[in-house]
Amino acid sequence: MGQAMNAISKERFFEVDALRGIAIVLMVIYHFFFDLDFLGIREFDTHSGLLLVIGRSAAILFIFLVGVSLTLSYSRSVLLGRSAGSRFIHNLKRGAGIFGWGLVITIVTATVLERGTIYFGILHLIGVSIVLAYPFFRYKRITLAAGILVLIAGIPMESYYADFPWLLWVGIKPHGFYTLDYFPLIPWFGVVLLGAFTGNSLYPEYQRIFRMCDCEENAAVGMLEYLGKKSLFIYLVHQPVIVGLLLLLMFFI
Repeated sequence: MGQAMNAISKERFFEVDALRGIAIVLMVIYHFFFDLDFLGIREFDTHSGLLLVIGRSAAILFIFLVGVSLTLSYSRSVLLGRSAGSRFIHNLKRGAGIFGWGLVITIVTATVLERGTIYFGILHLIGVSIVLAYPFFRYKRITLAAGILVLIAGIPMESYYADFPWLLWVGIKPHGFYTLDYFPLIPWFGVVLLGAFTGNSLYPEYQRIFRMCDCEENAAVGMLEYLGKKSLFIYLVHQPVIVGLLLLLMFFI
């Protein structure tokens, strides 16, 4: 019994990590071209066309997989016999930790940039969503309905503006607001909930219920899986690395 529980605690679904690795690769590609344009090295339109598709695909996939991963973590903790209280505390600590990294990005961008401070970017969203999504993990239909409603609410929210910034995290922007990264709860929390619904549907009780290719040993899949496991670290360091290399290149050219 102990060996079985230990196996469950260590088991991961390689396809989830690999998909997260794809999201990370797309994100790095998008930010590379974004930084080239932002630093004035070469002009690229990152707000339309293929680059916009790459950037949005990375964000949607990454946030969607947050929901999938949360339900996997929840199911695993239930199988391991952890209490509801300990499960919630675990989520609270995890969410607070990621939100804390978001605050670090807020401080850095506010210090370094003349404008475009990131007040509620993707890490802020994930940190808050980890806590808010907890009550949904037990319910599939409610989670699906809530996810769709939050996404639909994002349509009119796009045109809402206020004279104050206090509801920025929800999706109501102040007039003249500009930021380099903005992922408010409405509509993006809806993507997390759709991911949670998918995770509950495809991996009930921490079991894959669909056929999967026997490709875990493939080198490319293995590399994507590795990148997916290191996604938070890569997210935190990739921009300083890209910007640093580009500035170094500008110095020598």
